[in-house]
Amino acid sequence: MRKFAVMLYPDFSLQEITCLTSALTVWFGEMVDFIATENREYRSEEGLRVLPTKTTADARITDYDCVILPGTVNPLPALFDEKLIEFLRAGAGSDVLFAAISSSPILLSKAGVLDGKKFTSGYFMQMAEVFQFVEKENFIHQGIVEDGNVITGIGMFFREFAEAVLKRFGYDIGADFMRYSPAEFTEEELTFYWSEEEYREFLEELKGYPV
Repeated sequence: MRKFAVMLYPDFSLQEITCLTSALTVWFGEMVDFIATENREYRSEEGLRVLPTKTTADARITDYDCVILPGTVNPLPALFDEKLIEFLRAGAGSDVLFAAISSSPILLSKAGVLDGKKFTSGYFMQMAEVFQFVEKENFIHQGIVEDGNVITGIGMFFREFAEAVLKRFGYDIGADFMRYSPAEFTEEELTFYWSEEEYREFLEELKGYPV
């Protein structure tokens, strides 16, 4: 089984990564660690309150096959969290696949992960001027950019971002990944049944509730 991690920091965007994380966990049965520098509550930009499953002190980045960085509407707290940057920096030059979307590639730039690599990002371009560690000559203005062990994307292309990561690991996601049109399905196709075994498992679980 592969090991995946999602980094948490203030105002992180769940919406930009849930196509990816739900496919990993629900479709393919993978486990995902949620890692932050502190064992405390983090609020997403959508207002959901999330607790990490590990801290950077408890985890080693090179133990993971893929580290996912969601975007954030407020990147400065993460950018100046030296524990976070050091954790990412420990993966620079390794075989870890870094998947960063929206504003989060700037964290990889500061950590040295993007040194010499082509990338894209959804942050405002003035940030690339302010921070000298951003290699502006390698900024590619495309929706998704892959270079070696780094996949970067702009937030509006969250499905394509998920596809790129899932395909990198060889998962079969079909040709229309999460782009189904309701008009294309018949009534029969939209009627769902458990298998006999699944139904028996449901009935057994139901015994634990006061029906």
